[in-house]
Amino acid sequence: MELIKTAFFGSTKSKVQLIGVIAALVILFLSPQFLNTYMPNFLAKLIAYVVLSLSWTIFSGKTGYISLASAAFYGLGMYIEALFGMNIPLPVVMVFAAAVAFAVAFGVGVVTLRLRGVYFTIFTFGLALFLQKSILWIEVKFFHTKGRMVLAYSNEAVFYCVLVVFAILIFVVILMNKSRFGLALDCIGQNEDSAQHIGVNTTMTKVLAFAISAAPAGAVGAAIGTSIGYVDPDIAFNMLLSFLPVLMAIFGGMRSMYGPIVGAVIFFVLQDYLMREYANLYMIIFGAVMVVVILFMPKGIFGLVDKAIAKRQRNFDGEVIGDVK
Repeated sequence: MELIKTAFFGSTKSKVQLIGVIAALVILFLSPQFLNTYMPNFLAKLIAYVVLSLSWTIFSGKTGYISLASAAFYGLGMYIEALFGMNIPLPVVMVFAAAVAFAVAFGVGVVTLRLRGVYFTIFTFGLALFLQKSILWIEVKFFHTKGRMVLAYSNEAVFYCVLVVFAILIFVVILMNKSRFGLALDCIGQNEDSAQHIGVNTTMTKVLAFAISAAPAGAVGAAIGTSIGYVDPDIAFNMLLSFLPVLMAIFGGMRSMYGPIVGAVIFFVLQDYLMREYANLYMIIFGAVMVVVILFMPKGIFGLVDKAIAKRQRNFDGEVIGDVK
């Protein structure tokens, strides 16, 4: 209870942030009433990208460990919906998909999060490939098929389910940023050895954060799977989804909660436009944009904003001093 008071009501900034978040969620909740039938589907996929980007920062953004496992957990969610969605309501399947993603990430984390640097990154990418190829082999070997049909839901139903995941994730991120757990993750990101010396159980902290970050990806994967109608390993475990959360978070900037959100929105809109207007050149243009972002915007959009504000403040201070003289 004390943590909630501190996170949401501890200062004027916290109160303004809470009001802003609630207002944004209310606007999104009401938006399908004023949009055409296609837009809820568009918004659901956009919010799914936001969830992937923001959930990635829970672990990787704080610790500095680059995870490429987003596609693995997202794909697990899709396949869980394909397996159980015919008989179980979508919200229940989403909760189950989140739990499975959490459990798999926790188990993988226990084994791998003693590794550091590029070794962990390679392993997480290998996890997505392993699941993709393993499920394909099982489907062909035992079920003589490559994929499965998925029970379709209305665009509005999928949108509201994804929006609930997003709302929960937002409040989890805010709470984590104000908690001792979040502080421990920040310490690991700054200097893991020093964090160990001051009493942080670095391995278990990393494992738990990795598992928490996987749960939303599994949940939205289950929801978005219903809007596709058919799932196979190549669709579910799309390797691009392993890299996109990283790029979206970097593009927006990871120093603020809003950076990954802004980055995901811009990337999704750009991707949607390029796929519709320049389908044959989509990957070339998109790849070029990614390279430019990494080279010239290492701290993202919010980093540029901070730099501009700092520069303006320095200029202002200089003018004031000059006037005093």
